[in-house]
Amino acid sequence: MKINEKMATPIEEKVDQNLKIRTGMVNVSDGKCKPEPLRLNLTMELVTLQRLEIVTPTNAQNGPPSESKERMVQITRQKQGGLGLSIKGGAEHKLPILISRIYKDQAADITGQLFVGDAIIKVNGEYITACPHDDAVNILRNAGDIVVLTVKHYRAATPFLQKQLAKDTPDSDNDTTCAELKADEGYKSSVNNGTISRSCSRPMSICSEPEKKWMDVVAVPLMMAYVTRYIYGTDKLRPNAFEVRGINGTSTGIIHCDDLAILSQWLKLINDNVVGLTHLQMKLYNRNFAVGERIEYMGWVNEGVINNNISWQSYKPRFLILKGTEVMLFETPPLNVAGLTKALVVYKVYQTMFRVVKESETVDSRQHCFLLQSAGHEPRYLSVETRQELLRIENSWNAAIVTSVIKLGRKTFAVSHHGKSGGLTLDWQTGFALAEGADSAIVWQYKFSQLRGSSDDGKSKLKLHFQDHETRAIETKELECQVLQSLLFCMHAFLTAKVASVDPAFLSSIQQT
Repeated sequence: MKINEKMATPIEEKVDQNLKIRTGMVNVSDGKCKPEPLRLNLTMELVTLQRLEIVTPTNAQNGPPSESKERMVQITRQKQGGLGLSIKGGAEHKLPILISRIYKDQAADITGQLFVGDAIIKVNGEYITACPHDDAVNILRNAGDIVVLTVKHYRAATPFLQKQLAKDTPDSDNDTTCAELKADEGYKSSVNNGTISRSCSRPMSICSEPEKKWMDVVAVPLMMAYVTRYIYGTDKLRPNAFEVRGINGTSTGIIHCDDLAILSQWLKLINDNVVGLTHLQMKLYNRNFAVGERIEYMGWVNEGVINNNISWQSYKPRFLILKGTEVMLFETPPLNVAGLTKALVVYKVYQTMFRVVKESETVDSRQHCFLLQSAGHEPRYLSVETRQELLRIENSWNAAIVTSVIKLGRKTFAVSHHGKSGGLTLDWQTGFALAEGADSAIVWQYKFSQLRGSSDDGKSKLKLHFQDHETRAIETKELECQVLQSLLFCMHAFLTAKVASVDPAFLSSIQQT
């Protein structure tokens, strides 16, 4: 096959073993050297770059399958011996879940379709590419009597795992094996640098003729992957190029497409898969939470960071999660439910302002920007790759506002009214109420719908303008509050939730999610 070194080719689509696969030629570089023509291979959970090479084929009758293909294998669990396999690896080691042992004459061995070195991608349709080792073990144990595994062979790991079998390493000693596996020179040079070794654990057939074959160079998992067109850490957009980074540390390098239509198509296909997989992971996490505590959104953003008083010269990827009453920023995506407690930043949604930055207000060349400001904290300047992603965050934010305010119910702030101490309560059901004295007697009360405007001095003084239902007259209430910003942000959240909750289309979208 002749490869055009200058042009990206149109994307082709085929279905193999019920898996939709899209392929096309692209040029790939490390951002410094001349791009190399490679084939981009896209499945639902992986983006793989392949090089056409001359190889001597293996005797494939009893050997492992091509590492470029994903397979679905059905296993019937046995009463004695279970699935008949052991696994190593896990997200905590930045390794895939690898089959490290297959027990003779047990369930996995009987299929004849599983091999040491197979990476398990899905169990009964649920992705485990982001799972730590112990979580993967539990998923396999509780997968039922008929288990369907989606697997992909990694020959780079096979020789090492077979050496471990010869040494009879205990199956429980996963940490030691993973450390040794990552330290193994053959595996480290191939997997840790994003290149799949083409060595094989079985002898070559002496009679085989050399042939051209697509060999994997790098495979990047799309679960919670980071896709960007920007030069890393800057506001500079790459012309006709993008990069995909996996949560396991692998990267595609810089993928170049001179044809803008093909570039846009690849970006949409890859982003759609990332969003779909991340949504599935979000649904798995949400099985552990009550309705008011569930995750509304998960995805990558970039945060502008000030260096040496020069604004927005540096950007850092952050993983944004909206969950229950909280908005959280992470340096890396949480790999399990326990990881949700390790956020870099946590703000209460009802005390945080979300504002889309107009195109005329952006501070540099980054587009699709927004601000998050929580009471008592400096605002955070964030951006995403596309307008569609910004709209997803905005819609999710509105949903999170409603969820958090309804769960909160009411909140009271200490205020001063005409020199008297009191408490201003925001109540989801009744609206505004001012109470004074030891017995907390209600001095005045208004519904949210009666508020016609407000003004403040930016420090502590606040004026609320209400309209009387009967006289239609405007009544102004003057207050002082030492935490004015918290009061204003919370008031804004309650009003936003009220507006959203009376919008039938918005209510319908909330119920569907």
